[in-house]
Amino acid sequence: MTRGLACAVTGHRPTRFRFKYDENNNGCKRIKKRIRDQLIQLYEQGFRQFWVGGALGVDMWAGEILLRLKEQPEYSEIQLKIALPFEGHDTDWEDRSRSRMSFLIRHSAETVIVGNKEAPPAVNYRRRNEYMVDRAGYLLAVYDNDRSIRSGTGMTVNYARKKGLPITLIHPDKATISKEKPER
Repeated sequence: MTRGLACAVTGHRPTRFRFKYDENNNGCKRIKKRIRDQLIQLYEQGFRQFWVGGALGVDMWAGEILLRLKEQPEYSEIQLKIALPFEGHDTDWEDRSRSRMSFLIRHSAETVIVGNKEAPPAVNYRRRNEYMVDRAGYLLAVYDNDRSIRSGTGMTVNYARKKGLPITLIHPDKATISKEKPER
């Protein structure tokens, strides 16, 4: 397994952000720029595979940023990999979002469906998140470390900590960067 060369990306859905679904908002633009900057740094450190989870918000933004970077010759080795929680997870999305996700899937190096419709959605989302972390040597998360908010992103960050992954956190409101090294 090429664990050391893969990075998992996780983060909140748009409803968690102050700007909600307004991607023209300066706060959203700032978050996207931080994601892009961190992905470039990781690429320069040797990461080539990037797992995203197929959700609205950070997952979609990171996937789109990775595909745009991949178009540039200096980032041509980027491999976008997508882990979906279950088939039809995007059924209730509006058309534009479904179309954007479909584009990412068509242009990904690999797309896997981790869960199944028979299992409760929460179980499938957790399985998807753990699947990505289990295949990664690094986690990039848009997350504020506020433990009072129960979220899939928080559970993913905690799972990565348990697995001993180094983590870069981008704060969802301030867009500040903090890095965590695993405790040895």
